[in-house]
Amino acid sequence: MKQLLLTAALSLGTMAAVAQPATFEVNTKRDVAPIQSTMYGLFFEDINYAADGGLYGELIKNRSFEFPQTFMGWQSFGNIEVKLDGPFDRCPHYVVLGDPGHRDKRTGLINEGFFGIGVKAGEQYRFTVWAKALDGSGSIRVQLIDPKTMGERQEFFSESVKIEGNEWKKYELIITPKITFDQSHLRIFLDGTKAVALEHVSLFPVDTYKGRENGLRKDLAQALEDIHPGVFRFPGGCIVEGTDLATRYQWKHTVGPVENRPLNENRWHYTFPHRFFPDYFQSYGLGFFEYFQLSEDIGAEPLPVLNVGMACQFQNSREEDHVAIDALDEYIQDCLDLIEFANGDVSTTWGKLRADMGHPEPFNMKYLGIGNEQWDTVYFRRLQPFLDVIRVKHPEIKIIGTSGPDSEGKMFEIGWEAMRAQKADLVDEHFYRPEKWFLAEGLRYDKYDRKGPKVFAGEYACHSRGKKWNRFEASILEAAFMTGMERNADVVHMTAYAPLFAHVDGWQWRPDLIWFDNLNSWRTCSYYVQQLYAHNAGTHALSLLWNKAPVAGQEGQRGLFASAVRDANAGTIIVKVANTSQEPQDISIFLKGLKAASEVTTVSLISDDMDADNIQKEYPVVTPQPGKAEVSVDKKGATVTDQVPAMSFRVYTVK
Repeated sequence: MKQLLLTAALSLGTMAAVAQPATFEVNTKRDVAPIQSTMYGLFFEDINYAADGGLYGELIKNRSFEFPQTFMGWQSFGNIEVKLDGPFDRCPHYVVLGDPGHRDKRTGLINEGFFGIGVKAGEQYRFTVWAKALDGSGSIRVQLIDPKTMGERQEFFSESVKIEGNEWKKYELIITPKITFDQSHLRIFLDGTKAVALEHVSLFPVDTYKGRENGLRKDLAQALEDIHPGVFRFPGGCIVEGTDLATRYQWKHTVGPVENRPLNENRWHYTFPHRFFPDYFQSYGLGFFEYFQLSEDIGAEPLPVLNVGMACQFQNSREEDHVAIDALDEYIQDCLDLIEFANGDVSTTWGKLRADMGHPEPFNMKYLGIGNEQWDTVYFRRLQPFLDVIRVKHPEIKIIGTSGPDSEGKMFEIGWEAMRAQKADLVDEHFYRPEKWFLAEGLRYDKYDRKGPKVFAGEYACHSRGKKWNRFEASILEAAFMTGMERNADVVHMTAYAPLFAHVDGWQWRPDLIWFDNLNSWRTCSYYVQQLYAHNAGTHALSLLWNKAPVAGQEGQRGLFASAVRDANAGTIIVKVANTSQEPQDISIFLKGLKAASEVTTVSLISDDMDADNIQKEYPVVTPQPGKAEVSVDKKGATVTDQVPAMSFRVYTVK
C-alpha cells in the first residue's frame, strides 16, 4: 500500500497493538429520527461540458449558428452566406449553401462536435435539419468523416438528402456507421448547384435514455438512475447567477420547441484561466422540462434553483451589479410561473405549455431554491421579498436558502442567523475541503440546533492532497463524514456530492463523480460511496455508540466512523463503518433487542492503492465487493463480529 501521508499523520496510536475489538452498541428498538426520502441526492450543473457535449445527447456544436462567431464549431467552405431571417425568432441565424461556381468545387460545412463526434459501429444516429431549397429543389450530401485518416477515403458514411420546396421543413436521415470512432466530424455539402438553406443541424443517437428524441446520453443518465437518488438539484450552481445578470440562467428560455430556445453564454468558459473554452455555451436543449422529466425518470424529487436578482458575487462585488430591491418583480414572477409550469393545471398558461410538451400530469414539485451560494446582507435583503410572496401564494412549497460558499466562519454564521430569522425551510451548505477537514468534522451536525431550518448539504467533495483528482483515499473520507449526516437525520434532510460530471477533454473543475469521453463513462470511487448510501438509506436512524459516544473519529476511536439505520420496508438493520486508519480493525456490533438474525451480508469498498480512481488506466478499477459477516444471537440481542480492512468502507445488512 502506498504511504498515506496525511491520514498516517492523523492516525491515533498503533493499530496493530490494539487487542480488543471496537464494540458498537445499536439500540434497534428506538428510532432516533426518520430518514427523509431526499437524504441522498444529486446536483447537476453545466460545468466540465456536463450538458452540451455530455448528458444532453446532441452531438453537434453550434447547431443553429447562434454562437457569437457564427461558425464556432464549424469549418465553412465555398459559396456560403449567413442570414438572420430564419423560421425561429429566438434563433434567427441560418446558412445558405450556394453554387460553388465550378463542377469540381464544393460549398459546405464541417462540424467538429464536442472534442469530436463519437459514433459506434452498427448503432443508429438520427440526423435532422430544417431546410428549404431556394429554387424549389436541391440536395445536400451528409457524411461522417475522419479528417486525420491515412486511409483512402475520409468519409465512412455518405448519403444524399433531397430538399423539396422553398418553405422550411424538417428533414431526417438515419445514419448507421460501419466503424466505431470517437472523434469523427460531420460534413455537409451542396450536392449540385441549386442553393439550399439550412437551420438547426442536429445529430442524436437513436438509442437515447428512454428512447426520446431530443434525449439524454444513455450511459450517463443510467448512471444517475443507478444511484437511486432521492432529490435532483438543477440547473446549478453558478450558472444560475451568470457572469453578469445578462447571462444568468433563465428557465423560460429553456422550454418550448427546442429549435426556438435561445443560446446563452456559459459562465464557465473563461472562469478558469488554466483551462478555458471560448466556445462553451448553453444551447438550452437540456432545459427545465427535461430536468423535471429526468427527475421523474430516476425517482428523485425535483429541486430547481432560480436567480434571486443577483449575478455571481465572486465576480460582481458592488451593490449596483445586482437587481435593485424594488425591481425584483420579474424575478419573483419567474418563481411563481415555474411553480405553475411544474404543478399547474393544464388550464393555466404554464401548465398548458407543460402539457403541450408532452406531460399533462403535474411534476409535483415540492422544493424551490432561491439563490445559489450567495451571502451577506446583499442576499438576505433580496431573498425576503421572494419569501413574502411565495409563502402567501404557495405555502406548500419548501424554500431553500443558502449559507454561502464557506463551511464555517463569520459569513457562514451570519448566513445561518439570517436563514433562521427568515424561516427558510432548508439551508444549502457547500464544502469543498481537504482530508483533514473531513476527518475532523465527524461531529459537525451533532452540534446543530434541532429546532432551526434543516440542512441541505448541496455541494461537497474531499479535495485530495491539493491536486483534487479523484482518489480512493478521498472517497473513504467522504464515506466516513457521511456517517455523521446519517446519524443526524433529524437535522440533515438532503445531501449531494458535486460536481456531477466531467468530460476528460473539457474538464475545468475536479474531482467529479462521473467522468466520460465521447463513447465511454467511468463511475468513480466516490460514485460508489454515494450509491452505497442511497441503496442502504433505511427509513429511520438508530443510535450507535461506542463507550457511550458517537463513532465519529474522535480521540481514542482508532479512526473509525459508523452509523446505523433501520429499514422498516425491508425489515433489516443496516450498519455503515468507515475505517480511516492504516490498520485492519476488529469490530463487534451489538444489536440490542434484535432477537433473530438469519444472516449478515456485507458490501465493501477496498483497495490497496490509495490513488486508485477508476479513471486513469494505470490504476485498478475499484467497485463494491459483496461478502458476509458472522452473527450470533442471545436473549439480549444479536452480535455481528468482523474485521474491517484498513482504509475501507463497509455496509452490513442484518436480516
